[in-house]
Amino acid sequence: MRSGGLALLAVLLIAAMVTISWAPNRSLSSVSGRLPHIASLPSPNSVVPFGSASLGVNALDNLAAPIVGLAATPDGQGYWLVASDGGIFTFGDAGFFGSTGALTLNRPIVGLAATPDGLGYWLVASDGGIFTFGDAGFFGAEGGAQLAAPAVGMAATPTGNGYWLVFGSQQRPLAGKVVGIDPGHNGLNYTAPQVINQTVWNGQENEACDTTGTATDSGYSEAQFNFNVATYLQADLVAEGAHVVMTRYDNSGIGPCVTTRAAILNNAHADVAVDIHADGGPASGRGFTVLEPVADGPNSGVIAASDTFAALLRTTFLADTGMPLSNYDGIDGLQPRNDLAGLNLTTVPKVLIETGNMRNATDAALLVTPAFQQAAASAMAQAITTYLSGA
Repeated sequence: MRSGGLALLAVLLIAAMVTISWAPNRSLSSVSGRLPHIASLPSPNSVVPFGSASLGVNALDNLAAPIVGLAATPDGQGYWLVASDGGIFTFGDAGFFGSTGALTLNRPIVGLAATPDGLGYWLVASDGGIFTFGDAGFFGAEGGAQLAAPAVGMAATPTGNGYWLVFGSQQRPLAGKVVGIDPGHNGLNYTAPQVINQTVWNGQENEACDTTGTATDSGYSEAQFNFNVATYLQADLVAEGAHVVMTRYDNSGIGPCVTTRAAILNNAHADVAVDIHADGGPASGRGFTVLEPVADGPNSGVIAASDTFAALLRTTFLADTGMPLSNYDGIDGLQPRNDLAGLNLTTVPKVLIETGNMRNATDAALLVTPAFQQAAASAMAQAITTYLSGA
């Protein structure tokens, strides 16, 4: 945006007296009087006039949500206040044309602008969503878009045929970070044994290019589970501002080989990466395990970082998913491994998580549900955000 545009926007913001706010629907009388200055700090949820501004000091009590914005009527003899729940308060000759006070909003209201004739107004939410009332027209919104920063206010054009939305500079916690996700296996691996059974060098020994993965007794495949969790995790991380690199973007393919998966994430220079799996352990065994790399050359520089991330992931996964620590693999939920290409060949901090045991009936009943898959992704996202915020 050019500086001239910013100057015009600043003038319009002042003229429209737009700030950020919201409150329940109610008309209130005003108190007369003007103050050339204020001798004490303003009360919460209050309006203080200066210069030729009409109406006196007004303060609101016992609000359901804080005041976040104000807009004046065209003749300056009244104004609207808006609260963060979209409730509207009217003063002076300001008319009431509706509110969002009775609605459940995705994001709080942060600003208000009046139409030029004073017969309507717009409300803007922090996600860039727009609500119109009275004769206010709808000219577009950012609601539903993935924003780099929240909306903080708005101003109407002098004709009322448009408006500006103002976005702040708040940065999302993972902005500028690269996160790698490897959803283990693939949905059609079983159709191509000649491909996935080829041997590759995993840094220590020969290993199959890939495998089909396991499944529950009912036939729900690990490949599908891994991909579902990865998709949820990708969405969570993107919402936090991360750039996400995945080793596969659907569950209808073959491979790639485990060595290729490692290379994809290494070449992306991921700040951290996670391989997502579910185990095919003994039917009597329950729980999850986080597998950690063992120093073997290529991965030697990321062992300490991987161990730190593994401990964070174990803690958040245990707390947030309801899945217990494994009672058959690892110690206290952690297990070093030197026989997996994804861990042996990594040059970025990485772990592999076996999120539960598909061969155990209790674990399987959890693993197949969208609720658990979303919880698993959320726990991983929390661990990643915590790790990268302190890295």
